[in-house]
Amino acid sequence: MKLFYWNLLLLFMGQVAYAQGDVATKKKTTAVRSTQPIKIDGNLNDSEWAKAPILTSFAQVRPNPGKIEEEHYRTEVKILYDNEAIYIGAKMYDKPSEIVRELRARDQIGNADFFGVFFDTFLDGINANGFFVTAAGVQFDAKYSVDAGEDPNWNAVWESEVQMVEDGWTAEMKIPYSALRFSNKDSQNWGFNLIRNRTGKNEQSFWNFVDPKVNGIVNQFGVLENLEAIKAPLRLAFSPYLSTNVGYFPNPGGPNWTNAFNGGMDVKYGIDKSFTLDMTLIPDFGQVQSDNRILNLTPFEVRFNENRQFFTEGTELFNKGDLFYSKRIGSIPSFSHNINLAPGEKFVQYPQEAKVLNATKISGRTASGLGVGVFNAVTNRMYAQVEDAQGNRRDVENQPLTNYNVFVLDQNLKNNSSVSFVNTNVWRNGSAYDANVSAVLMNLNTKGNKYGMSGGAKMSYLTEATNTADRFGYSYNFSAGKRSGNFLYSYSMNMADRKFDPSDMGFYRNNNFLAQGINLSYNNFKPTKLYNNFQSWVAVEYSRRVKPTAFQSLAFFPGVYMQFKNFWSMELIGNFYGEQHDFYEARNGEMFKTPARQTYALYINPNRAKAYNFGGNIRYTSYDYKEGRTNNYYFFQNLRLNDKFALGLDLYYSPNRNLVNWVTMSGNKSIFSLYDRETVENSFDVKYSFNRKMGITMILRHYWSDRRNKEFMELQSDGYLKAVPTQEAWKKLNRNYNVFNIDMVYLWQFRPGSELSISYKNAGELNEADIRKGYGRNFNQILSHDQQQNLSIKVLYYLDYLQLKKKK
Repeated sequence: MKLFYWNLLLLFMGQVAYAQGDVATKKKTTAVRSTQPIKIDGNLNDSEWAKAPILTSFAQVRPNPGKIEEEHYRTEVKILYDNEAIYIGAKMYDKPSEIVRELRARDQIGNADFFGVFFDTFLDGINANGFFVTAAGVQFDAKYSVDAGEDPNWNAVWESEVQMVEDGWTAEMKIPYSALRFSNKDSQNWGFNLIRNRTGKNEQSFWNFVDPKVNGIVNQFGVLENLEAIKAPLRLAFSPYLSTNVGYFPNPGGPNWTNAFNGGMDVKYGIDKSFTLDMTLIPDFGQVQSDNRILNLTPFEVRFNENRQFFTEGTELFNKGDLFYSKRIGSIPSFSHNINLAPGEKFVQYPQEAKVLNATKISGRTASGLGVGVFNAVTNRMYAQVEDAQGNRRDVENQPLTNYNVFVLDQNLKNNSSVSFVNTNVWRNGSAYDANVSAVLMNLNTKGNKYGMSGGAKMSYLTEATNTADRFGYSYNFSAGKRSGNFLYSYSMNMADRKFDPSDMGFYRNNNFLAQGINLSYNNFKPTKLYNNFQSWVAVEYSRRVKPTAFQSLAFFPGVYMQFKNFWSMELIGNFYGEQHDFYEARNGEMFKTPARQTYALYINPNRAKAYNFGGNIRYTSYDYKEGRTNNYYFFQNLRLNDKFALGLDLYYSPNRNLVNWVTMSGNKSIFSLYDRETVENSFDVKYSFNRKMGITMILRHYWSDRRNKEFMELQSDGYLKAVPTQEAWKKLNRNYNVFNIDMVYLWQFRPGSELSISYKNAGELNEADIRKGYGRNFNQILSHDQQQNLSIKVLYYLDYLQLKKKK
């Protein structure tokens, strides 16, 4: 059960690219200084509110873009400020029976009406901060930027309260200056907008109209003028933590129970008005949600979501150029030593992760528009444990002490275009190789943001190559097109030579390619009698190998999307590939002529404002080889029993027949197999909120997938396959993979920025060569298998220097 409405909002935010626009057409309001204290209780009865002008006449962005809100559903907002904070007072007129108030944990909107405010404090139209509160009183805050879109992991400490009244609901917000970055000018104008979401009616409105036909959202803010004599306070906060955990790990021949007591601290320091230092010392990530592991039969790495907050919060600068994959730091390192085992030795323990000792971020932007970001993290050396036939054990280093660095310069230009420089560096202690990647990026837009172009050049350097020329790799990309309006088009090109490799700190699947594409789309956001909005597109992509040059693929991608008047939506897409020349699947650089294939998919999404909703998709692919086919069926349903209790169930089933892929090597020959595969994935989640500051969530996931080989073939020099007799060893190349996870967390935010969390994690994994047919048999087997289990308790306490000083 995801933040559905925020995903819709991201439909616009994810494409943010600023255009100066005509400031004269933007709404403006004048900031009014308060001279008396304002009590944040949700009641708008403080006399100071009478000073402020009323901001109203919000315009819909959906379902009917540009429509002004109706009188009996209007929104009225007032803005005040003093030497300490910005104050927002809002009244949302509505029928009490139509107000949706689902309780969720902080930073989760769920199904609830909400109100929010955006501040673009440098008036650059590129970066902004958002503060939101639901009708149930739940806070949500986020950071917005061109490259990262919405960053919901960004958190600030601020105050809010809501009240239900007979003709709607009210909200008061106090946003301290310590939560924002801004200049030291005596008089300031900020980019500014207000948002209201009536979830039950699927209506979203802005004070300054956000046109969905225009690329970007921050560039469509209004202006808050004449903030006089405000000063950025000393921003210094400490978040020390204590945690303890007990775990059970099924290690044969060794102790199965572990326990630990940990302590550390997060530090946030405002170096000046624009730059902030974030540091985590001896962090504990034991309560982070488990990765959704799968059976991967491709030659490429699987990309997992980053769930560690420090590595997702405030990283918009570091994500430029897509060179920073934070899972490399501790969670999924790209390097480990090759350990030669003596006869009779075996691994007893082999840690896949590395302990993060500390991590530091410094980021900000100068008054001239120069953004600067510095990131550093250190992971400890890790040791594998080896046991011989006599039971003697020895420790062998499998991961060295490693230092990770990112440096970014990002200069805003006229019309809020930008150029950037990014450098990533990985230094490893000892004989292990080091890695360095540098990139120059640009993003240029016309004044009206109707047209734009972007691109970049990148260079990687690895110290492991003996030949100096082989240490360097290069890549470049370029795109240009029409970005705003109903009809859009673009051309793109992406090239990487065979030596380009940014994977030591980034995520990268393959190199040695030149891909070009053309995209055309037509979007109609004006509602008709049949639909609220309609989108259609078609894309063509052509790819070649760079060296030696050779054809790779030609593909065609059409699709349509429509949201109906009842807020259900349908998407129909097709993917059509001719015969491809695949230089990666064989694992040795040889070419495999992949059969032509055709994919058809239908996606159905419901009106998620309903207490019970369901949807899913059907996907079918046929291959021009031995009647190969894949079928994918996905179904989900969500049920809200009341505002506190909600359930969700996701079901995925994929029966595949007569697929062909690489399976092993025989000498220097690649061996492929014709196989059947069946995949089932079930995920069940439960949420119960005691109140807006306390709740419990649980996610159960079981994943089963297999590979049942039927015939074996040898890859020929012409790229086609030739049947060969089955060798005895190949009979053991079937795969039967099961994963079972439980992630359960109790969270209590007992004061702003401070929380108590209790986490229980259960993980089981089985990777077998023997096929076990039937989902029920596999589910029973993984449940009866030894499970890793961990119970942890963590207390995080927020200390703000200014508050401590005030109390003293």
